[in-house]
Amino acid sequence: MANIWVVFKRELTSYFMTPIAYVFIVIFLFLSGIFTFYLGNFFGRGQADLEPFFSFHPWLYLFLIPALAMRLWAEERRGGTIELLLTLPIAMPQAVLGKYLAAWAFTGIALALTFPIWLTANYLGEPDNGVVVAGYVGSFLMAGAFLAIGSCVSCLTRNQVIAFVVTAVVCLIFVLSGYPLVLDFFSSWAPRFLVETISSFSFLSHFNAITKGVIDLRDLIYFASLIAFWLFANAILIEMKKAD
Repeated sequence: MANIWVVFKRELTSYFMTPIAYVFIVIFLFLSGIFTFYLGNFFGRGQADLEPFFSFHPWLYLFLIPALAMRLWAEERRGGTIELLLTLPIAMPQAVLGKYLAAWAFTGIALALTFPIWLTANYLGEPDNGVVVAGYVGSFLMAGAFLAIGSCVSCLTRNQVIAFVVTAVVCLIFVLSGYPLVLDFFSSWAPRFLVETISSFSFLSHFNAITKGVIDLRDLIYFASLIAFWLFANAILIEMKKAD
């Protein structure tokens, strides 16, 4: 745990030593407000809840999280600092977990800073705050899944643009697999179990279930398993490069 904490502090501090953290947070808060109050027609709906706020999160994360994750390992490789990291007395899973948790914590900070939107909903009406809390939990877990994918992809290249594009494409596949248009296409000819399998791999299916206020153990296991799988693959790939 001590080694993980060292890497965690190093990585999290590095975010705030550059404009990256502040640019990311400002863009995230700005777009969250635009999507909620304007594109989400918050005032026109006549209902004080945060459904418009959370409904745009998968698409917001689709562009912002890959931009955050692309630097996790690609920058280390480009700058040559990964060789120094690999020589330190730190197990590779510890390094992977430390860097990942720092990025996830940073995302959590950005998400927590959207609290004025929650306060606005409470000022204008009486939203179900239990559902809102569940929505935040679901959003945080989904962001963690996006980051785990991005971290794994980032270790494959020293080019951050390539890492961004590949991560965005992989995450888009996970998002669209639960989109009604995709499921309707398969349901017209495929067996029901295949349609349910495709839907079970979707971020949307599990995220939407949580945002309704029901935190099901199956949804938690899904996100936890997805994060564990991609981080495990991340550690294996780094170990392979270390062996080379």
